[in-house]
Amino acid sequence: MRSFLITITYSPPQLTSPTERIPRLRDLGLFLRCALTSPGRTGAVLPSSRALARSMTSVLSEFSDPNVLELGPGTGPMTHYIQRRLAGAGRHVAVELNPAFAQRLAERYPRVDVVCDTAAALPRILEARGMYHVDAVITSLPFSLIPDDVQTDIMDGITSLINPECGVFTTINYVGAFSTPRARRFRALLRERFDQLVVSRPVLGNMPPAYILTARRAHLAR
Repeated sequence: MRSFLITITYSPPQLTSPTERIPRLRDLGLFLRCALTSPGRTGAVLPSSRALARSMTSVLSEFSDPNVLELGPGTGPMTHYIQRRLAGAGRHVAVELNPAFAQRLAERYPRVDVVCDTAAALPRILEARGMYHVDAVITSLPFSLIPDDVQTDIMDGITSLINPECGVFTTINYVGAFSTPRARRFRALLRERFDQLVVSRPVLGNMPPAYILTARRAHLAR
């Protein structure tokens, strides 16, 4: 029996220390340059906030030694919290299309297997690494901007790889884009591919505010 739930999550923003501000500002500068030169590829106006990253990566507390797949990490706000939660355990593959972002991530996070490629090529990417299943997929890809056929290709790859019993998929949907046709179509696709979909209240500590979509109990397309 499928269940569709709405939960409340609010994570207030926190101040950063002086030692954290310099790399964060450099990341912001890189992100803004890429957003201005390739807005369609970047898909966001600002990197995900720490509040959003903490909330999304909390699903990893369910696992002790997981295979984690991160899609569209950008400058790495999710990557940072994934690595903190893994604490040296498991495997972490991050797939990033933007070469500048991918290089920055590889330099900063040597324990992360950073792949500069499209998320639509997941089976090939993971097969080359001998990873035939994943326990958690964490992504901030702008699915409300991604064409329908590419959405389907990405979800085909994810549902063929994610653990059907305990695997979890979590992503975001910006509040302003929640009612767009592609966003509605993507949520319908999640309900088709997973038995449970949880939609949070907006995380107000992110700019722009975003819903977190968390899906469990995957199955292949019917």
